[in-house]
Amino acid sequence: MDLQDRIYGHFQASIETKQRAATELVAPIHSAGEIMVQCLLNDKKILCCGNGGSAGDAQHFSAELLNRFEVERPGLPAIAITTDSSTLTAIANDYSYREVFSKQVTALGQAGDVLLAISTSGNSGNVVAAIEAAHDRQMSVVMLTGNNGGEMASLISQSDVEIRVPSDRTARIQEVHLVVIHCLCDFIDTQLFGETDS
Repeated sequence: MDLQDRIYGHFQASIETKQRAATELVAPIHSAGEIMVQCLLNDKKILCCGNGGSAGDAQHFSAELLNRFEVERPGLPAIAITTDSSTLTAIANDYSYREVFSKQVTALGQAGDVLLAISTSGNSGNVVAAIEAAHDRQMSVVMLTGNNGGEMASLISQSDVEIRVPSDRTARIQEVHLVVIHCLCDFIDTQLFGETDS
């Protein structure tokens, strides 16, 4: 196999997945953005979680909100509950890894907050548990998934939105998740602070 062809193939596959996603995901991204904007207008916060690359995405999203996305504006309240190694290891050691996010949601989450729950398969046990804890706390959930939505898809309540990437390849799903995160950041900024030229 020609390795340069293989590299080119990754770009082509990414483009094709993004084109499919562009036709399917605009409406759910819009709905998710509305949920997040309403949360922030009500002086509530967004908690974010995921594992591995999805943990990186959760941190990326919260950083864009807390600091800034593309324009100067006040920081917005978002917390990635993937980052505190003492808390994560304490919960995993004393209870189980499945509870590393749900115990934080229970402790930090309040009615009206939003949980951004990210899993390429939709089957991450600790993310599923976090969604259940968020529902117990009367929080809305924005789910970023892929493939068939996995177990997370069965947990959607009336106040939730699932943004499901039309792919079964982890790398392609993660690539679209990043675009979705940037769309949400832009949506929030535009709704709260007005349109810009960017």
